[in-house]
Amino acid sequence: MTEEKQITYISKNRRMQVFFAIWFGQLMSLIGSSLTGFALGVWVYQRTGSVTQLALISVSTVLPKILISPFAGAFVDRWNRRQAMLFGDTGAGLVTLAIAILFFVGKLEIWQIYLGTAVSSICSSFQWPAYLAATTQLVPKQHLSRASGLIHLSESIAQLTSPILAGVLVTTIQIQGVFLLDFITFLFALITLLFVKFPEHRTKADNQEKSSLLREILQGWTYIKTRPGLLGLTLLVAATNSLGGIVEVLATPLILSFASPAALGTVLSIGGSGMLVGSLLMSTWGGSQHLMRNVFCFLLLSGLSILSVGLKADTSLVALSAFLFFLSLPITNTSIDVIFQKKVVPDIQGRVFALMGMITESCIPVSYLLAGPLADRVFEPLLAPNGALAGNVGQLIGIGKGRGIALMFIIIGALTMAIAIIAYQYPRLRLVEKELPDAIADPATKNHHESFSE
Repeated sequence: MTEEKQITYISKNRRMQVFFAIWFGQLMSLIGSSLTGFALGVWVYQRTGSVTQLALISVSTVLPKILISPFAGAFVDRWNRRQAMLFGDTGAGLVTLAIAILFFVGKLEIWQIYLGTAVSSICSSFQWPAYLAATTQLVPKQHLSRASGLIHLSESIAQLTSPILAGVLVTTIQIQGVFLLDFITFLFALITLLFVKFPEHRTKADNQEKSSLLREILQGWTYIKTRPGLLGLTLLVAATNSLGGIVEVLATPLILSFASPAALGTVLSIGGSGMLVGSLLMSTWGGSQHLMRNVFCFLLLSGLSILSVGLKADTSLVALSAFLFFLSLPITNTSIDVIFQKKVVPDIQGRVFALMGMITESCIPVSYLLAGPLADRVFEPLLAPNGALAGNVGQLIGIGKGRGIALMFIIIGALTMAIAIIAYQYPRLRLVEKELPDAIADPATKNHHESFSE
């Protein structure tokens, strides 16, 4: 091995070690945050008995992130990636500490929880695009699928384990113990970021006068808009997210219309295991090298899974559909993340990732708000015993409580599949990997004397 190859090899290993250290720290922090989120939800519901008050926690988590993301992305591109992640983790940790102190002194109010979750959401809007952009810097291009799979794996682990752990911890160490545990995980993530070294993030603007924040945000939007493949992919995600938001809200009432709460828990656990399996597949296998093929195929599987849930009031069918649906999520999302990581210039990845997140998530609160009225006032009456569709559609999928929601699932599943098929007909999107050149080089092929920032 020549001296140059040896130095490059060491540099590549060093980058991967940094990535794994960051990933593990963020995994611990994510689990801690999920535990606190579950515990706070239980506390709010037990204190108020209001589903609306509980739902407002979700709104205060989603909405601020959507609103602040474009500005956060611009700052992420101005700052060192580690600085942006430190800002996000520190802010979220301080929020947890503040809520814990208020709880300990008996001064915690519901509105303070809304405010705290909103601030944590804003911090997350800095942390997430910085995390993805840092991954692009650290991981060789050919391993980005596996790295993104690991990131989604951490989400799957948190989603699968947190409800079980939180349920046990709330009854053993009480909610204050959960707060303390969450703060410890934030400290762990913070210390990890402080002790690792990132490659220096230099932009073309480093030696030029900084442009206005609004202009930098518009540059991110222009980058997406002038590349039809990336714009099409963003709109595809937004469309499927809007349908997925309705499914998320209505899954629980649909299952409870014919099954027990214990069966619901079993179905959710099976769904979570599907997400875990999908994430493990991507973190080890990496998926097909044709990433858009992953996207189209697994969107079709998602749609078919949603549609199947509505066909029959059968717990086994719903459990299988949940497993396949959640299996497809990390594979689809990882493939989309990697396409953007490869096709977007590193200098503006923070802005582009943040804008994409804002566009694709902005429809979700609308879906949350529409799901209930559509189910209660439109579809459920249609399949009531004397409903307008009871004599035809009702003969196929059943009538009574929950069957209107089942019809919604059939329609949403069919729409998801139709969207995937229609999107496939658009060549700029279907061929985005071939037509749009990669905007990043393999970190291992860059100048091996590239320095790491303290």
